[in-house]
Amino acid sequence: MTQEQIIEAVEKMTVVELNTLVKAIEEKWGVSAAAVAVAGPAAAAAEEKSDFTVELTAIGEQKIAGIKVVKEALALGLAEAKTMVESAPVVLKTDVKKEQAEEWKTKIEAAGGKVTLK
Repeated sequence: MTQEQIIEAVEKMTVVELNTLVKAIEEKWGVSAAAVAVAGPAAAAAEEKSDFTVELTAIGEQKIAGIKVVKEALALGLAEAKTMVESAPVVLKTDVKKEQAEEWKTKIEAAGGKVTLK
C-alpha cells in the first residue's frame, strides 16, 4: 500500500473509525498521539520566538553598576532606574527583539545582576 492509498483510506474514515485506528496504533507501537499533538505546536512556537520579556530577577551586590546598565539600556532617569532595580524581581521591558534582549542580559549579568528572558 502506498502513502497516497493510506491517506485516501484515512480520508474516507469516520471520526469513530479514526479514533479506533489511533488507539490501535498507540497500543501496537506503545506511543501516544496526544503527547505528539501537544508537543508539536509548542516546540514549533519556541523555535519561532523572536520577541522576549526581559525580567530582572536579582541585582546582586553591585547595585550601582546594575542601576547604570538599566538606566542606559532603557533610557531612564537615575531615580527611575534605581527604583526599578530595587524592585527586583521586575519586568524591565516586554516585546524586546532577541538580539537586544541578549545584549541587555549580558550587560546586566556583567554588572552582577540576574536576568530571565521569557
